[in-house]
Amino acid sequence: MAPHSSISPQETADRLAIRELIDAYAHCADRRDAKGQMALFTEDTRFLVFMDATAAAPTQELHGREALAPVFDALNVYQATTHFNGQSTVTLDGTRATGESYCLAHHISAGDDGRRTIMIASIRYLDEFAKQDGEWYFAERRLMVDWTETRGL
Repeated sequence: MAPHSSISPQETADRLAIRELIDAYAHCADRRDAKGQMALFTEDTRFLVFMDATAAAPTQELHGREALAPVFDALNVYQATTHFNGQSTVTLDGTRATGESYCLAHHISAGDDGRRTIMIASIRYLDEFAKQDGEWYFAERRLMVDWTETRGL
């Protein structure tokens, strides 16, 4: 791994703000705060879901912040979720940035018989960020599902 050169206070602040944006997305998802989650995106955002990360075309593609509501509301089918964020990389370019972050998403469900299951999804997010009025937002988010596992609890 290459050694880090010194970075400016502004770059440090931008990197921290982007990481806080990534973490806020997970926090809002786990708290079922769809409106808060939507507010993390630009008005003209694109959100693409690849249930198979190797697929050429997305399973779902949404345009605009308001189009995100049904996707985020869909988490309500689970009794609980925990999105655990891992490593991330960010490349800054003025008021734009790109990044890749990893997440293990845990989803708890209960069947009609009361038996609980957990579905774990290994997700990579390929992001484009935009800084507007001093705040960082998701301009595009590609949710790439690398694998899933479902088992009883």
